Amino acid sequence: MLDYDKEAERYDASRGGEPRAEAAARAVLSLVPRRARTLLDVACGTGIVTRRLAAAPGAPRVTGADLAPAMARRAAARLPGAVVIADSRRLPFRDGGFDAVTSVWLLHLAGSADDVRAIVGECARVLRPGGVYVTTVDKGASHNVGSDIDAVLAARPPSTVHDTAAAVEAYAREQGLLPAGEARFTGHGQGRSPRRTVADLRRGWFVTLPPGGPDAERFAGRLAALPDQDRPRPDPVFTLRAFLKP
Repeated sequence: MLDYDKEAERYDASRGGEPRAEAAARAVLSLVPRRARTLLDVACGTGIVTRRLAAAPGAPRVTGADLAPAMARRAAARLPGAVVIADSRRLPFRDGGFDAVTSVWLLHLAGSADDVRAIVGECARVLRPGGVYVTTVDKGASHNVGSDIDAVLAARPPSTVHDTAAAVEAYAREQGLLPAGEARFTGHGQGRSPRRTVADLRRGWFVTLPPGGPDAERFAGRLAALPDQDRPRPDPVFTLRAFLKP
């Protein structure tokens, strides 16, 4: 698991920057009702997407929350007075306080199914009746674009996936939330190159290949043997699901 306090400084540049943020915000807003006047962005990270949610024409009043202090500080610089440090499993907000709740690129980081269930439960709790919860699903699978890099990585030990669309929908239904739409957007600038993938492997990006271990170095060697070491393969396409609280 990456240390997101350490990742904060390079997070935006390493994940597509403003083009990716614009695509994400546009897709999120396509699922948020126009009548929404308050929005909570859970795991807002550096605030690069959150700022765009707040700046859209007719946008709701936006609050951001993130557990990593370094990420929250960067978000607060973009949204002064509107960001708090908070655990998504125990949100410090009252029941029914928001017209919309979002969690982009969060659920795949949860350590267990119980954690995902807790996060979805908290997002549902702070959502008012008639409000909408929007979240990414199947994040890891989105990065498999059928490239030669993916062919190499297919042989790595599998990891347990907790953010499948089916699982998230089941947890949402447990909270009384109903499916309310889907959107997709391109992760601009996140197409992997072999050299970049080796670097990510060696800094702990792939949880089943601990950096420095023999398995990680074996995969690094296979990736280093691929052609066009610096040519990015296709960008991933991410999926958002929306859920309505009746």
